[in-house]
Amino acid sequence: MTNEKTFSIEWLGRELTIQTGKLAKQATAAVTARYGDTVVLATVVASKTEREGIDYFPLMVDFEEKLYAAGIIKGSRWIKREGRPTDEAILTGRMIDRSIRPLFNDNERKEVQVIISVLSADGENDFDIVSMVAASAVLSISGIDWKGPIGGVRVGMDEKGEFIFNPTYEQRENSKLDLIVSSTKEKVLMIEAGGDEVKEDKMFEAIMAGHKAQQPVIELIEKIKNEIPAAEASGDASLRDENEIEAEKEKEEVFAKAKEWLDKNIEGILFNKEYYTKGERKMAVGAIKDGLDKYLFEQGVGKDLRAKAKIALVEKSVEAAVTEGILKNKKRVDGRALNEIRSLSAEVSLLPRTHGSSLFSRGETQVMSIITLGAPGLEQSLEGIEGTGTKRFMHHYNFPPFSVGEARPMRGPGRRDIGHGALAEKALSPMIPSKDDFPYTIRVVSETLGSNGSSSMASTCAASLSLMDAGVPIKKAVAGIAMGLASNDDMSEWEVLTDIQDLEDGKGGMDFKIAGTKDGITAIQLDTKTLGITDEIIKKTLNQGLEARLEILKVMDGAISRTRPELSPYAPQIISFKIDPEKIRDVIGPGGKMINKIIEETEVSIDIEDDGSVFICGTNTEKSKKAEEWVKNIARKFEVGEIFTGRVARILDFGAFVELTPGNDGMVHVSQLAPYRVGNPSDLLKEGDIVTVKIKEIDDKGRINLTMLGLKENENLWKDEKGKQEGNGGGGRPRFGGGDRERFNNNSGRFNNKSRRRY
Repeated sequence: MTNEKTFSIEWLGRELTIQTGKLAKQATAAVTARYGDTVVLATVVASKTEREGIDYFPLMVDFEEKLYAAGIIKGSRWIKREGRPTDEAILTGRMIDRSIRPLFNDNERKEVQVIISVLSADGENDFDIVSMVAASAVLSISGIDWKGPIGGVRVGMDEKGEFIFNPTYEQRENSKLDLIVSSTKEKVLMIEAGGDEVKEDKMFEAIMAGHKAQQPVIELIEKIKNEIPAAEASGDASLRDENEIEAEKEKEEVFAKAKEWLDKNIEGILFNKEYYTKGERKMAVGAIKDGLDKYLFEQGVGKDLRAKAKIALVEKSVEAAVTEGILKNKKRVDGRALNEIRSLSAEVSLLPRTHGSSLFSRGETQVMSIITLGAPGLEQSLEGIEGTGTKRFMHHYNFPPFSVGEARPMRGPGRRDIGHGALAEKALSPMIPSKDDFPYTIRVVSETLGSNGSSSMASTCAASLSLMDAGVPIKKAVAGIAMGLASNDDMSEWEVLTDIQDLEDGKGGMDFKIAGTKDGITAIQLDTKTLGITDEIIKKTLNQGLEARLEILKVMDGAISRTRPELSPYAPQIISFKIDPEKIRDVIGPGGKMINKIIEETEVSIDIEDDGSVFICGTNTEKSKKAEEWVKNIARKFEVGEIFTGRVARILDFGAFVELTPGNDGMVHVSQLAPYRVGNPSDLLKEGDIVTVKIKEIDDKGRINLTMLGLKENENLWKDEKGKQEGNGGGGRPRFGGGDRERFNNNSGRFNNKSRRRY
């Protein structure tokens, strides 16, 4: 007997199919979702027991890229199994997490794990939207306390400003907007956007259009939910013994007492003064915990129950009090107005030997960004189920424990760090000059030195400053700000907050990060701790965020208002030019001999692309120029009438070969060596002599024939009629010496070596 069921709709020009009951039957629930030929499997498992001693809902969302989905075998010679998740996989997992997390019961302490695996990728329909839909469907039929379903859609925009829904990869390449929206039937839950200076009103329009476009998906999942019996809820209350029931009753009584004390005392402690620093606010929360512990101790409550009460109730009560203070009194804990930014500062050129540096501070959040410029060949290589590629602009974000006053092991960047780095990179990318205008590989590292409220947006500001300090010709400065929200349970009352920090990011809130230039938005990231936000909230946040962004940009302009005209003396210099692609093999030489010789003698790096673009990178100007001249001479096109002074490379009995440029020789026939008859070329010249020659002819095989006649630079060589033949013999051999000329051709590699295109 099978429980397989399939549901399909036509959605935005393609068929969306969701199937249940076929795969992963031991999971709490499982579905496959197909859009085009992209297929993902989504599973969810809920544990049967609660995790003790935690004050958060233990949700895990894992996104798995399987290379077989795109018919790819890993490029490494030694490792063929998928390794650690790619940044793209981590970002997709985080995006799905931010979409589904607000709809769980945050009082639940049973672990829930959602795993999304890409089984097939068609190279046209992006798997992130399909994965979001699959996650929504599997949770909806799981029996877990989750207030879905949700939908998700990607919105692009063409040059005319028309929206494209779920654009293909090809359509996304020319899109001025890359927006992903997830939402419930009524409200928006999550936004992830990158844009090329999109105006606030256009961004709002796109978000609302995306919300509308996903409604058919939500209706489909509701239909699936209604037709498929929900999986059984984990655990069984009938198995609980009398002791467990009694313990639960005691816990509820203690929690009721604790809640009553908090309601009476928390406002007096939290709002008895303005707490300007994070440390002061921590001390205030600590005083609340201590006061509660003392009260419960006096009531005869044991240590374990007192600890559970503090974990379960204090933070939530503090958040509720902060929210009430904002809604009722328009008052924040640190005394700021609702649209007021904390103190700002910006400076550049902090470090003496780096290629560019900056420091940006907003309140207690402090970020230093450092730029390193490198050769084009240092681009990052990318490999994943979307294919292979390279990236020349990278922003990396670090979050050491001292930035929040903690002592803990350094484990490298986590999911949050990768997400913050990617967000700032997305915000800055539209302003990065093209490779033609600025051929460098650019790496920005943002070091979080202090964190209290959106260090990701501070790193956006700091990175923008350091790019200008380094002389990178970015189009405009980019700034970012985190906007928050205070709201009651039914959202009948709410206020948008500018520049949120610590206690303001609680239940009923949001973290709405907006980055951009003075002329438009380049990135958005929204997650919320509500059941979604309304269009009115979104519109107000975008407009209030613009005011804040312009204020920050003024402070940044005070530190540096335009890109420096010159690079740091410690940055490498890149000389770029183009050569005939057919000449690439000559520059490389047989087995790379020629290009390696240039690199070794001039101490530069050389990158050559298939279209003939050449990039020479070095720290010594003179040596870089020498390498440039060397490559250009090898790759140059010769013309009849050009004059060269070169070294005699070889002497044969019918003439001499002269090096015009490195790797390019021409032949002077014996009859063209002197204004008189020369008997044997070796009587006039020897290898290593410097002579002046003129191109007389270039034959149809590209062979260069030279003459020394009529050039006054050679007159000193002829003054004693050196090498003149007595009598009438000699000088009349065949023009090219038969097979000898062909041997010259093959030995030089100049004309016939077509076996290698790239170095």
